[in-house]
Amino acid sequence: MKITRRLITSIVIVLALSDVSAQNAKIKIDTDRTIGEISPLIYGNFVEHLGRCVYGGIYDPKSPLSDKDGFRKDVLKAAKDLGVAITRYPGGNFVSNYHWEDGVGPNRIPRMELAWSRLETNQFGTNEFMNFAKKLGTEPYFSVNMGTGTIEEAQRWVEYANVKGNSYYSKLREKHGFAEPYNIKYWSLGNEMDGFWQMGHLSAEDYSKKAREAAKLMKLTDPSIKLIAAGSSNYRPGADPNEWNATVLKELKNVVDYLAIHMYVGNPDDNYYNFMSTPLVMEQRTKLIKGLINREMADSDRGGRDPIYIAWDEYNVWYRARRGASSKGERALEEKYNLEDALVVAGFLNGFVRNADVVKMANMAQLVNVIGPIFTNETGMFKQTIYFPLQLFAKNMHGTSLDAFVECETYDTEKFNIGVGEQTTQQSKVPYLDVSVALNGDEVTIAVVNRHKDKAITTDIILQEGSFNGNLSAFEVNGSDIKAQNDFNSEKVTTTEKAAISTQRQKVTYSFPAHSFTMLKGKIKK
Repeated sequence: MKITRRLITSIVIVLALSDVSAQNAKIKIDTDRTIGEISPLIYGNFVEHLGRCVYGGIYDPKSPLSDKDGFRKDVLKAAKDLGVAITRYPGGNFVSNYHWEDGVGPNRIPRMELAWSRLETNQFGTNEFMNFAKKLGTEPYFSVNMGTGTIEEAQRWVEYANVKGNSYYSKLREKHGFAEPYNIKYWSLGNEMDGFWQMGHLSAEDYSKKAREAAKLMKLTDPSIKLIAAGSSNYRPGADPNEWNATVLKELKNVVDYLAIHMYVGNPDDNYYNFMSTPLVMEQRTKLIKGLINREMADSDRGGRDPIYIAWDEYNVWYRARRGASSKGERALEEKYNLEDALVVAGFLNGFVRNADVVKMANMAQLVNVIGPIFTNETGMFKQTIYFPLQLFAKNMHGTSLDAFVECETYDTEKFNIGVGEQTTQQSKVPYLDVSVALNGDEVTIAVVNRHKDKAITTDIILQEGSFNGNLSAFEVNGSDIKAQNDFNSEKVTTTEKAAISTQRQKVTYSFPAHSFTMLKGKIKK
């Protein structure tokens, strides 16, 4: 056989292409490339008077499953196991027509609840929530009414909750049976006030004026509190969320400690790869708002306080009854989540960790039944698919966020709508591997979503300095199908602990399964 130069060239090209296709993806970790300290408050949740979140969720005095104070014991245990660091209360849209004095003391006042069109009995209020927070071991975070409420009403709530002494509202708390103040640290100045759907909706300028005066009274009552301003949640076509955020930051930059941002995503077109890219939109918004914050911090007088941080104090997957739930009644907001929803939630959490320098709080909405990781009926409860990535992050992802280098295949999306009422987006070069890394002392934790629907991705995990020291633990959230759901009778998606990876090397190779979330954890030595 005569070997020609052309044949030799062809063989070389084929071998080269084969070598390229056989290359592994890479995650390179440099412990000197730090982003910021990971706040435990990014592993928070939210309890709103909405649907069955409170009544029939965390609180059900008539249930045989409840304790003497009316709290569902099975829900409380599941929430404890979730590691909820901070819990926002009582809303949400609910708070823009909520008057806290209706829900304290022996004579509760039932009201028409206008945000969600139901009767609010006010059986559950400030003191019941604080009892729940104590049992759960979570930091309370209260939102005041900046819609139909007054600045005096906001001040009086702080006085009732935090002041010890002879003032009227501190004595009222004592009269209600609670001698010691609660010392609630975090207070938001309203909720989604840029939204036309809020009772008492305001322009950015008018909201800033009212919020500034409310903040003044609240801080005079308790100077130790931290205040959260309502950033934009209106990303509907025609809205200008950046203008709202810029105005609020300019006007309140010397007053508040956080800017609250909300985001819900869905999969209205049932397009898996579009849906998997939605956490990147959150990250893009984060970086844009970080720029606005940095601009204002350059000309601010904060008296030595930290710069303003971002609180993603509402986020989740929310279809709003697209999966066959009734469009009416309290169960209309109850989602049944599947594996792909869990992967999107893991993507949000990765994004929070990757932006740990500016994202210092996040609250999944909500805790129980209403778009929640925990779902109940009269006889029991189960953990939804989205429970498991949040639990893994809350238990393991602490310390310093590292800026990892990731090299893998990418894909482009088409133009699509990311969720309810949202603007459309189009994402390019979406990496199949979505990665965040934390270093806590000598312990490294690597969180990886493999977005590829069908293919496992073999990946070299490389330390730029030092070596892995002993076994790496591996935890995986996965299922046989991206539409797999949990219910009362079966748990098709959960956390599985995989066989430990033994290594003393600078590099370890791991194959991340298709449509999976994996957390690797181990020690390193330099």
